[in-house]
Amino acid sequence: MKIGILTQPLYANYGGLLQAYALQKHLKRMGHEVLTIDRVLKQPTYLRILFSILKRAFFHYILRRKGNYPIIPPLKKRHTSSFVQNYISTTHRFNSNINKSLQLKYNFDAYIVGSDQVWRPRYSPYLPNYFFNFLVGINNVKRIAYAVSFGVSDWEFTDRQTVKCSTLAKQFDAISVREDSAIKLCKDHLGVDAVHVVDPTMLLEKEDYIDIIGVNRHHQDNEKLSTYILDESEETNKIVHEIAQQLNLVPDEKISHQIQSKLKNSIVPPVEDWLCSFVNAKYVVTDSFHGTVLSIIFNKPFIVIGNLHRGITRFSSLLKMFNLENRMILNFGELTTEKIISEIDWKLVNNITKKEQTKARSFIENALKS
Repeated sequence: MKIGILTQPLYANYGGLLQAYALQKHLKRMGHEVLTIDRVLKQPTYLRILFSILKRAFFHYILRRKGNYPIIPPLKKRHTSSFVQNYISTTHRFNSNINKSLQLKYNFDAYIVGSDQVWRPRYSPYLPNYFFNFLVGINNVKRIAYAVSFGVSDWEFTDRQTVKCSTLAKQFDAISVREDSAIKLCKDHLGVDAVHVVDPTMLLEKEDYIDIIGVNRHHQDNEKLSTYILDESEETNKIVHEIAQQLNLVPDEKISHQIQSKLKNSIVPPVEDWLCSFVNAKYVVTDSFHGTVLSIIFNKPFIVIGNLHRGITRFSSLLKMFNLENRMILNFGELTTEKIISEIDWKLVNNITKKEQTKARSFIENALKS
């Protein structure tokens, strides 16, 4: 079967790239011909860059949100672009709205939308595209949502978007969501049923990611505290320092610091280095959803700092699935020695992973053949 995957643009977002890779690799292993739709946003003009800088300043100084909202020039994403070229098969590039020309050119038998926050309006320009509005009037093409995410438990669609997307959602052959709360959102606002499945990265085994890293990069450095922080602040730095001190570990902050460099000339490190920082860590501190996922996949003890501005529902749903709710804190005041040193029952976690993998793989298989 020929399948097209629609996800967020393949930029310098590590988690976004890895979930796109994982879903495509799993489908190819099933024997399908798969392409990920290479959708990009229009290249920023100087005016748009200026607007982005002002917007970042507004969030930082007026709203007192400490997160960074970086503009990622081509130089910075050199290594991540290389990862796409090497590991993800794509269509030709779409610079804006997707239309029926996609199907006319590729003649896909099925489309899968997911994962990441593809059904979150603020992250998905041309939102109806992520509900396959370009397939209206085209028959005999399967429409599937795999582990789609709204990011939050509240409904963020406008009334107009709700009406439009509800009509489109009812044309899907199967819908699965990444957060348990999304089942209710689908039912209440889109009028469709959905099942809860794991993020695409968990369709693969840890050995699949070690293969990407390569033998030369893979070594156990038990003295390192891996830190993958998207929204660095005084609070997160304080948390990292306290954990490092209590565990007597040296923070490995290379990945975080280079991401936080914003408009400077440094280049975002390769995906392989990012993966390596988890594989070789003794302990992980992160405020990233996929940083949390990788900690679970590689069985690394971790503390996750709940990222309120990026969507806390993603974290709570994931941790609840694996009985790991006690690994999340929202601020330094919630950090205790007990939380830091408490052991994780990895046998239980891995058993849950196997069960959820089976459920997710069965969903995909049944959706494609139904």
